[in-house]
Amino acid sequence: MKTLFRMMALFLLLFGFSACSDDDEVVTEQPLTVNYANLSGTWKLTEWNGQPLADDTYCYITFVRKDHTYLMYQKFDSMYARLITGTFTIEEDDYLGYLISGTYDYGRGDWSSTYIVNDLYSSSMTWIVEDDASDVSKYERCDSVPEDIVNEARPQ
Repeated sequence: MKTLFRMMALFLLLFGFSACSDDDEVVTEQPLTVNYANLSGTWKLTEWNGQPLADDTYCYITFVRKDHTYLMYQKFDSMYARLITGTFTIEEDDYLGYLISGTYDYGRGDWSSTYIVNDLYSSSMTWIVEDDASDVSKYERCDSVPEDIVNEARPQ
């Protein structure tokens, strides 16, 4: 009887090893619903209109879901980093999908464009200008804005 149990255990062990595969499954990231919770966090602009950003230019934006505010650290049109703040909204359009728009603090007005948020994943997203499908921005999620950029943009 003991021999029978040992043989069954041996066969189970052999079948268990033969069932294992060396081929790893490719796990693809699932798209997320565009909402305040999934957009919340810090994002870095990595590509604009199919091109990487020029040296010494950058844009980091941190979305705060609780009060629908953002902090944007960017260096495009200045020699130094600039901190821009404001509020943002997300709306769903039956034809275009999810749209993001915003306003700047201190009475500076609305964003120049409304953006269609495409391909939102936990690690990346794409924005397309609503009125210009050729204007495409790609973002990657990051842990935080680098401290040297935060310090440079801080008012003296």
